[in-house]
Amino acid sequence: MDYRGKNALIIGAGISGVAAYDLLLRAGANPILYDSNSTLNITDVRNKTCEKEKANVILGDLPVAIKNSLDLVVLSPGVPTDTGLALELRARGLYITGEIELAYSVAKGRLIAITGTNGKTTTTALVGKIVADYLYSFKENSGQHADGKEIGDTNPNKKHHGTTYVVGNIGIPYTSVALATNEEDITVAEISSFQLETIHDFHPNVSAILNITPDHLNRHHTMENYIQAKEDITLNQTAADTCVLNYEDEVLRAFGLKISGKKTVEENDDNPATAGGMKCRVRFFSSAQKVENGCYYKDEYIYIVRDGAEEKLMNIHDMNLLGMHNVENVMAAILMADAMHIPMEKILESVKGFKAVEHRIEFVENVRGVDYYNDSKGTNPDAAIKAVLAMNRPTVLIGGGYDKESTYDEWIESFGTKVKALVLLGQTADKIEACARSHGFTNIYRVESLEEAVEKCASLAEDGDAVLLSPACASWGMFPNYEVRGTMFKELVRNLPKIQ
Repeated sequence: MDYRGKNALIIGAGISGVAAYDLLLRAGANPILYDSNSTLNITDVRNKTCEKEKANVILGDLPVAIKNSLDLVVLSPGVPTDTGLALELRARGLYITGEIELAYSVAKGRLIAITGTNGKTTTTALVGKIVADYLYSFKENSGQHADGKEIGDTNPNKKHHGTTYVVGNIGIPYTSVALATNEEDITVAEISSFQLETIHDFHPNVSAILNITPDHLNRHHTMENYIQAKEDITLNQTAADTCVLNYEDEVLRAFGLKISGKKTVEENDDNPATAGGMKCRVRFFSSAQKVENGCYYKDEYIYIVRDGAEEKLMNIHDMNLLGMHNVENVMAAILMADAMHIPMEKILESVKGFKAVEHRIEFVENVRGVDYYNDSKGTNPDAAIKAVLAMNRPTVLIGGGYDKESTYDEWIESFGTKVKALVLLGQTADKIEACARSHGFTNIYRVESLEEAVEKCASLAEDGDAVLLSPACASWGMFPNYEVRGTMFKELVRNLPKIQ
């Protein structure tokens, strides 16, 4: 789309909204940055944009004259598509899009896009490292970068100059780099269900859906809507593209068979992501069984199968990541990099050197014989289950936070004999405690703050134990985001007395 001269309203003045404003301004549009929160400091908001005090910012009520002048609307990911204002502007016939679609519309080069309920950040960071390491290896060996469009081509006479961008829900808005990309670049993007709600032409060359478990139902309202949003990452993919899926997820297994053309699509299937038979190449990964075309785990090794030919790749103990969920993340990353024709020896070299991302089962410190782990990114029960299962010693667990209308039965059941005590805080504390007691888990402590939680855990944990912050809930209400929560936890742990 040509944005020159367009009157564009960006709803939401957070990081994504500001990045969208700056992109549209540089693309020649007339952007307006709007937020319904009238308590925000307008000077502070303006200073976050590239225009500073000149930025066109509106807080509180949106004037009718502005609504009448608009050509398009960009919703920040945190703004539901069914808010009153969004519905009103859509009813006016305005083009409604999102930050990811906006970035894609101006970006160049190839795109790898990753979604799923859990594991997105780790997998995105790992794929980004694999691609960046490979491109950099060309620079080291020949003084030049590899070419994103021809990645995997080792012709020494070809000039290479690609750059890797790792963006999206991982913390760097796609819109902040999109205009800088060129045809040789590769972008690796973590994509949330919120961002997928507003796509139109978004078309990754390689996509992945890591898993789908209940989450964000307060936003999507039904599990069907949530699944639809995730599956829409393939909406515009073609037979030349690849989608990587989890074979052990029943929803994704069925979806993969549909979009690969291996299963007849029902005549009444009105899902645009699956209608019409074969859509793209599908490669599965499995932690439980051999797959025909993809990766699988068996007896502590990862294998890859291509066109019936099987190859043993690596022992999982050569990884720096804990837990079977990370074995799945690694298999997904291997398949995505393989689809980009990166040599397998380069892929495995990067995998073996990769360490856990911040806030995801991140080792903090050993204090008085107790290992402390920060899993603040465990913002839903399924993610928190994976963290519990990764623990290999008696664990004191910190849980609770903002209520996303999740249920906690499976999380409590995963405790087994590992979790020796549960320390609860936040909005969901009552709900979680009631659930835990109904499952027979009664060693529960209630606290009012994260500071108090860390102190309580320090008093409960013994030499050889672990303390794990994996809340199974969002941070909102007590913290701006999970990063702030995790950073505070680490600071509190490091300030604990080292000697009893």
